[in-house]
Amino acid sequence: MIFEKIKEQEYQKRIPLVNGLHAQIRRTEAEKLVIDIPYQGVYGLGEKFDAVNQKGKTVETQVIEKFCNQGNISYCVTPFFVTDSGLGIYFNTRKKTVISLQDEIICEIPKEAEVTVFTGSIGEIIQDYVGLFQKPKLPPRYAFGIWVSANHWNCEADVDRLLAELEEYRFPASVIVLEAWSDEATFYIWNGAEYKPEKSKEGFSYEDFDFSNSPYWKDPKGMIERLHEKGKKLVLWQIPVFKGMEPDRTSEQLDLDKEYAIEHGLAVLNKDGTPYEIPEGNWFEGSYIPDFTNEKTREFWFRKRQYLTDMGVDGFKTDGGEFIYSKDVIFSDGTDGEEGKNQYCQDYINAYSHFITEDQVLFSRAGYAGASGTPILWAGDHQSTNDELKNALRAALSSAMSGILFWSFDIGGFAGALPSLDLYRRSTQMAVFTPVMQWHSEPDGGQFRELMPGAEDNNERSPWNIAMAYNKPEFIEEMRYWHMLREALLPYIYESAQTAVRESRPMMRPLVFDYQADRAVTDIEDEYLFGDSLLVAPFMEEDQTSRKVYLPEGKWHDLFTGKCYEGKKWHESDRKSRLPVYIKADAMIPVDHNGKTIMVKGDDTKDIF
Repeated sequence: MIFEKIKEQEYQKRIPLVNGLHAQIRRTEAEKLVIDIPYQGVYGLGEKFDAVNQKGKTVETQVIEKFCNQGNISYCVTPFFVTDSGLGIYFNTRKKTVISLQDEIICEIPKEAEVTVFTGSIGEIIQDYVGLFQKPKLPPRYAFGIWVSANHWNCEADVDRLLAELEEYRFPASVIVLEAWSDEATFYIWNGAEYKPEKSKEGFSYEDFDFSNSPYWKDPKGMIERLHEKGKKLVLWQIPVFKGMEPDRTSEQLDLDKEYAIEHGLAVLNKDGTPYEIPEGNWFEGSYIPDFTNEKTREFWFRKRQYLTDMGVDGFKTDGGEFIYSKDVIFSDGTDGEEGKNQYCQDYINAYSHFITEDQVLFSRAGYAGASGTPILWAGDHQSTNDELKNALRAALSSAMSGILFWSFDIGGFAGALPSLDLYRRSTQMAVFTPVMQWHSEPDGGQFRELMPGAEDNNERSPWNIAMAYNKPEFIEEMRYWHMLREALLPYIYESAQTAVRESRPMMRPLVFDYQADRAVTDIEDEYLFGDSLLVAPFMEEDQTSRKVYLPEGKWHDLFTGKCYEGKKWHESDRKSRLPVYIKADAMIPVDHNGKTIMVKGDDTKDIF
């Protein structure tokens, strides 16, 4: 429950917690909050790649973009944390906070920040925290199917080839993501389209474009119709910039859009009234930034993109947003750069969230307080290494403890050399038991090839390309099994998604969320609950075929062998099992079996999977 909101600059109170414990909270200086509390675990603060339990660390709540190996920084932060002893704290501020999580918790906060204090179980506290913001949206059912993506798909022929390969290799897919679809200037016009540029707040209609001479997209509307006929949805990549173009490229429409934006105050500004530009050396350097706090900006931005949804586009991959590098900028609503560094990405995602319908979807990298209301979050850029797989799992579980209900990552990583067969296998296995299962890859040769070269000829992370790269055609069939398992689990997954929204309980969460009183789970960061009935212990080490697994109270059945295990004990997983996944002995879950939804219980699943 919400125990209290602290607005006073001077405050001191002893607060009762669960199990007869107490916390002493002091705000004796306006910019410092001190908490004396017994605790072993502290969680939240956003999508953390370095650890789920942040005890012993000092955390700065600052949105920062970094290409791979993020360490202790994050694209998505939240000024909220919860302890295993039943205390939650939320700082209602857009500015950076610095939180030292030692035996005594010391928080450096803006003097004007209101502090919300929560008490109760971890689940109750996170539910109440999520309730401070807009109600989380339930993604459409298709969003829980399999997503496929590769940056090098940049023409209609690539999409047709993908569809043929999905059929040839008999792999299911629900969502196709196109990143390199646009003119790479306006980011709302299909590449190769011919049209008459206009300086206006009005948008184009599909009929304004001539694709007859395009080497890329001959009939994108017809292509979308074909995708829909095959049960596939289309998501297009987006970035919040008025782009600073490369010296050897021009775009008349972009120039007109930038002129209009300057004349009508649609961009984030410097204090002298000139448009703020992303500094040199950063992603999209020299670009202006649309000011989404301005209603006129939102109107302009989405009128330009309305024709995309009118022609059947099913959603957007809302990348980036970590673009405020200066404190000396101003927004239409009075926000300055110190606040905007965190808030901008969430304003951007909020704007798209209001633009789309309930049948459409967002897939976003960055976020701030309130990100729970704008699903889906994905973990961003990761190198194809085993350490990055571990980072991704920590990111998933810390996101859950920050109120993020739906999360995803790129199977096997998306950057650098192709993943090994072993890494790809273990990533795929884990991805089956995440809210959204997706494979994706950076441009051929690598996005930043001088820093981290990728595969030159074909960087695609499709199962068949991985198999061919290692001359292991049998790997395709092995991966097909896991993709088909995902499809079989969709009734359970969607039911779990509905529960997540109804009860503000993340689909994928650490054991401490549900078993707070069990001290054995405080620091378990490589197991998790998936929905209310499954416990997943993925293989996180190279060439691993068995591992130690802790099972909480109750009885559990191995999902693949049916073997029963007693809870509140450590076990060695069964080498005969495909993966350490366990179902509660008393659970009944819906699964798809031969095209029909049936209910199965723990000791029956071995006959299905």
